Amino acid sequence: MDAKAPHARKNDLDRFRLRNFIEDLIDTDQLDIRDEAVDLADVAAILQGNDKAVWFRNIGGEGVELTGNVVGGRARLARAFGVPSDQLRQELERRLKLKAEFIELTRETAPVQEVVITGDDIDVTKLPVHLQHGADGAPYISATIDYTIDPETGLTNSGLRRLMLRGPKETGIDLIAPSDLRAIYLKASARGENLPVSFVLGAHPIDMVSATMREPGDELGLVSRLRAAPLPTVKCITNDIRVPADAEYVIEGYLDSAGHVEKEGPYGEYLGYYGVVKKNPVFHITAITHRRDPLFQTATISGSRMDFTDTSNLEALRAELNAWMALKSVVREPVAVYAPVSAGGSMCIRFSMRQRFPGEARSALYTILGSVGPKNAFAVDPDIDIFNDKQMEWAFATRFQPDRDLVIATGVRAVPLDPSLLGAPSGSRAGYDLTWPLDHVNRWDLKIPAPPTYTGKRYDSLEAALRDGPQRFEDLMAALGSRDGREIVRDLYKLRSQGLERDDQGRYFLKC
Repeated sequence: MDAKAPHARKNDLDRFRLRNFIEDLIDTDQLDIRDEAVDLADVAAILQGNDKAVWFRNIGGEGVELTGNVVGGRARLARAFGVPSDQLRQELERRLKLKAEFIELTRETAPVQEVVITGDDIDVTKLPVHLQHGADGAPYISATIDYTIDPETGLTNSGLRRLMLRGPKETGIDLIAPSDLRAIYLKASARGENLPVSFVLGAHPIDMVSATMREPGDELGLVSRLRAAPLPTVKCITNDIRVPADAEYVIEGYLDSAGHVEKEGPYGEYLGYYGVVKKNPVFHITAITHRRDPLFQTATISGSRMDFTDTSNLEALRAELNAWMALKSVVREPVAVYAPVSAGGSMCIRFSMRQRFPGEARSALYTILGSVGPKNAFAVDPDIDIFNDKQMEWAFATRFQPDRDLVIATGVRAVPLDPSLLGAPSGSRAGYDLTWPLDHVNRWDLKIPAPPTYTGKRYDSLEAALRDGPQRFEDLMAALGSRDGREIVRDLYKLRSQGLERDDQGRYFLKC
């Protein structure tokens, strides 16, 4: 079917299905298939540093299917859009100019609502959610796209946010960094109102790219524009939010009006270090819907190989698009732009250009630093290949004079998760010292997140472990010999009434 056709055939409901995208990777060098039974406890180690998407066909004891690292490579992102890797940014630009189209489906015809779970049957801990990094506060659902409606505009907002398991019907959510969802939630909380949110889990890579964009207007329409096809949507079961009807799962619920009151984290973040424990809202689950044969999805986010993570690849694509658009506003002949994935995807931007008049490169640098916001930006002539690290090092060594060519902006808004801020509320751009001060070397949250090893001390019971001192979730799994982890979440939930607490590192302990 032509991508621009106004109507969709019945089988188009699988055209943008995640399972189909994964199956299309078979017989390519982009997919690692695991047919053997794999414990949830082993998923993180298999995913981290893997340059391929991974398809687990027998996971967690229940024999369910899980896929991870789906967009952890530029080649797979380009494949999702049907173009070569070097044409991906241009294709995004083209699609952003298209018109959004929708196909409204009913519950009876929407694949994502073939199975509906509500009421006492809701138990998010039955999903194959795994512990991703050794110091994480709990297993996280990490590949979720959130959809909510702004009550003031009626427009749908979306983004990518993680959910920390807290119990069968509760999760934590990271809602600290400035965002549209945070602003919408704070207004609702100030009114004493819960905020309905629906999380799509198991989405086509194009939908994940859409969730990272910052485009004005209704962001459900952005999904249609980037797909270059009509978007099948369905109204959720327990709220009025419309979501893509061809997803694998939807988790419906609301953010509690109580505000940022519960501890969430720590978590291995997208810059390769830990995000610390923070006070965040609680998400209450009101329904879980999914296909009859759902494919669960997890996202790779942290670790020592940022270039192989979902998050960094998504961030890099967005940064390159934004940088190119900004360059076109001030430079007559921009040549290329590149955001190194290994730097988290958005912290560094390189661009090449043909200068037409004195000061043009300097103007371009100021524009990129101010409007796109990387910490480091590099401008070079067209004879330097910005995709080649060796050429960039050579240009940096032979064409740069610090007292003449360094542009520094201080006291600017910074990425809160940048560990080099050392807690400061603002930062600077174009600084290049990448070493840690000695007095911060031993901070636990600056260790590189690694897969859990489960080498802690064994105990006779969970309560005995908690009374022996603060324990990480990994330690609790080791304490009981757990190869799953979800039963630990359930038992911790039951112990809340008995004085269960968490310290500043997110470790669990019993007060008395």
